[in-house]
Amino acid sequence: MTDPVQSESPLEIIDLGRRSYEDVYALQQERLQQRIEGKVGDAVFLVEHDHVITRGRRSAEGDVSGVPFPVVSIERGGEATYHGPGQLVAYPILFLPEGRRDLHRYLRDLEEVVIQTLRTLGIEGRREEGLTGVWIGGKKVCSIGVAVRRWVTWHGLALNVSTDMGAFKGFAPCGLSAEVMTRVQDEFSQNETPPELMDVTKKALMGALRRGF
Repeated sequence: MTDPVQSESPLEIIDLGRRSYEDVYALQQERLQQRIEGKVGDAVFLVEHDHVITRGRRSAEGDVSGVPFPVVSIERGGEATYHGPGQLVAYPILFLPEGRRDLHRYLRDLEEVVIQTLRTLGIEGRREEGLTGVWIGGKKVCSIGVAVRRWVTWHGLALNVSTDMGAFKGFAPCGLSAEVMTRVQDEFSQNETPPELMDVTKKALMGALRRGF
């Protein structure tokens, strides 16, 4: 099988609204195979999930025992994390061409997309040495975990916008203390918070994705 065709079309961004993790996982797999076969171009799914915990390849046995949400073990890198309402999840399904086939670089590219998104909102995001994801000050606002098949990416990033932070309690998200996690909403005072914060953040993320990829 040859490599997927390099797409000359603009990045397609598909807003799925709120969907269950299982539904979107199936859509990812379908799109992934179509991209591998060169039938479609590069795309990103945007979604808010129903409550779920996903466990990556580095998850330890029993790491989410006792959590009140469904648990799904998947192929992405990293450890366990939470997805749910108020969290903006992006799943880029992209072909990495020759010269860009470096997963460390791809992770840094995703981090940069989130940093640029936050900058649009007037928030300074940063990287944490030795860890994957994006931080605001001393707290983590975005988790990233990816997988690649035939140099086509899937899985992606989860940015806490107005997430219920209590959902992270009861396990160690990405191997860290739940107290380390934060959300975009907490960077605004009550009077300054944009009335449609999720929509504003989504628009900023879409712009950063198109510039980055």
